[in-house]
Amino acid sequence: MEVSEFKASTGQERLPDGLSVHLRALWYDKKGDWHRAHDLIDSLGDEDSAFLHAYLHRKEGDLSNADYWYRRAGKKRPMKGLDEEWEEMVRYFLSR
Repeated sequence: MEVSEFKASTGQERLPDGLSVHLRALWYDKKGDWHRAHDLIDSLGDEDSAFLHAYLHRKEGDLSNADYWYRRAGKKRPMKGLDEEWEEMVRYFLSR
């Protein structure tokens, strides 16, 4: 699947089959369901999940919490927009 196909799928009612937990979270986030996205990754402890967790808290506006999760992911809060970060994360998780 390409980024454009993934993005287009967020206009559908049904989640595409076979997506990783990270892509499912990004899909729900794009659909405006922040809580469902957060619930999917909240209990995961790996660095990829921490990165996604950080993005979600940044989007929520809780920057101190976001910074905590960026540190757990070994990253710094990016200076780019949320849409750009979302797309980069989709690209990354599609490649895994």
